[in-house]
Amino acid sequence: MSEIKVNKISPRTNCGTTTLGDSGDTISIPAGVTISNSGTAAGFGGTGEISWDTTIKTTGTFTATAGVGYFLNTTGGTITVNLPAGAAGSSVALADYAGTWQTNKVTVSPNGSEKIGGVATDIFLTTEGQSVTFVYIDGTQGWVNVLDSTSNVRGNAYITATGGTITTSGNDKIHTFTGPGTFTVSGAAICATDNLVSYVVVAGGGGGGTSGGGGGGAGGFREVKSPSSPYTASPLDGYPSAPNRVTVSATAYPITVGAGGGVSASPPSAGSVGTVGANSVFSTVTSAGGGYGGARSASIGPVTNGGNGGSGGGGSWDIPGTGSFSVGGSGNTPPTTPAQGNNGSRGNHNGPTHSVTGGGGGAGGAAPTSGPGGGGPAGYGTGNGGNGISTEITGSAVVRGGGGGGCTSYGGNGGPGGGGGGGATPTIAGTVNTGGGGGGGGFAGPPNPSAGAGGSGIVIIRYKYQ
Repeated sequence: MSEIKVNKISPRTNCGTTTLGDSGDTISIPAGVTISNSGTAAGFGGTGEISWDTTIKTTGTFTATAGVGYFLNTTGGTITVNLPAGAAGSSVALADYAGTWQTNKVTVSPNGSEKIGGVATDIFLTTEGQSVTFVYIDGTQGWVNVLDSTSNVRGNAYITATGGTITTSGNDKIHTFTGPGTFTVSGAAICATDNLVSYVVVAGGGGGGTSGGGGGGAGGFREVKSPSSPYTASPLDGYPSAPNRVTVSATAYPITVGAGGGVSASPPSAGSVGTVGANSVFSTVTSAGGGYGGARSASIGPVTNGGNGGSGGGGSWDIPGTGSFSVGGSGNTPPTTPAQGNNGSRGNHNGPTHSVTGGGGGAGGAAPTSGPGGGGPAGYGTGNGGNGISTEITGSAVVRGGGGGGCTSYGGNGGPGGGGGGGATPTIAGTVNTGGGGGGGGFAGPPNPSAGAGGSGIVIIRYKYQ
C-alpha cells in the first residue's frame, strides 16, 4: 500500500478542478475524520450539507452534531434535542421516524442564550410525519428552519377512504351517507381482517294509505359488525352469515340511499294506497324499501291490503258487516338472514264508534296485534307501528326502522325509530334518514285523503383507521 502525505492538493493549472481517482474508484474516509471547508458553500465538506445518522434516537435527551440529520422515534415518549453551538452555515435536520410526534412531542433547545428563529427559547415539534432542517445564520436570528415538511408520506396500515360525512369514534372512522354518494377506498389495510368493514344499510320507509289507511312499513334494516370495530351492534348483526360481509379493496363503491314512499295518486284521494320505499345499496348489500299502507276507497268501498317490503305495510280499516278486511303486508321481502324487517298488521272494525287500521311493521318487531279485550278482536292490529331497532355504529345508540301508525279512532302511534303516527287529523311522515314508515290517513267525515310519507333511509360504514 502506497502512502502520500501532503498538506494541499491543487490543480496543475488554474482550471479550478481537481480530480480524485478515476471512474469506478472508491475514496475511503476513515471514521473520526472531519471534512470541512473554509466557506459555507454546499458540496463536498460544505457546512450546509446534512449527513443522516441512521441510528434511531428514542426517548431522552441528546446533543446534536452540526451537519447531521437524526430520525426521532417518539413511540415510547418525548425526546429533547440540544442544538450545538452555532456557527454560520451549520445545519441540523430532524425527522419523525414513526409518525408519532403528534402524540409525543420533540423539544428543540438552543445552546445557551442562542436563538431559534430570533427568539431565545425552546421550540416544540408536534406534527405527525414532520421533518425540519435548521441552519445557523447569525446572532440575530440564530437557527432558522429553512425546510419544513408536514406531509406524512408513508404507507397506511389501515383503510384510507373518502365519501359521505366522516366522523370518528375511538380508533374508527365512520362514513355516513344521507343521500347518494360514493365510498372511495384509496388504500386497503395491511391486515385482511381490517378490510372487513362494519355497516348499517336502511332503506326508505313505505308511505301510509289514505281514508282509513294502514301505516307504511319500515325500510329494510341490515347490519354487519366487523371484529375490528368495538361497538354494540343491533340484534340484527349479520356477521355470522358470510354472504352479509363486505371486504373492501382500493376501489369506488357507489352508495344508494332510498327515498321514502308517498301515496299512489297525485293529488291523493280516497282509496290511494301508499307507495313502497326505495332500496338502499352498499356493495353487495341491498335493503328493501318498506311496504305501503293499505287504503279504503269509501265507507262501503273495497279495501286494499298492506304491501310487502323490508317491513310490511298495515292493512286498511275493514268494512263493518261485510266480512271484508285488509291484511298486513309481509316483511323481510325479499328474504335475508337475519330478517331485515317484520310484518304489518290487519285492520278491523270494532263497533260503530271504534275502528282500527293496521300498523306498519318495524325492523325490531311486527306491528302489534290485539288480544281479547285489547281494543279489538284477537289477532287484529292495534293501529300502532312496529318497533325500530338500536345500534351504536355511530358511537352512540340510535333507533331506526320504526313502522308507521295506522288510522284509528284516536290515532295510531308510529313505532319508536322514526315511524310516523296515523289518524283522522293530519298525519305524520316517517323521520328522514331512519327508514320509518309513514302514518295512515284518517277516515272521519268524508274520506280524508291525508297520509304520511315514509322516511328516507341511510347508509353508514365504519372501519379501523389507526
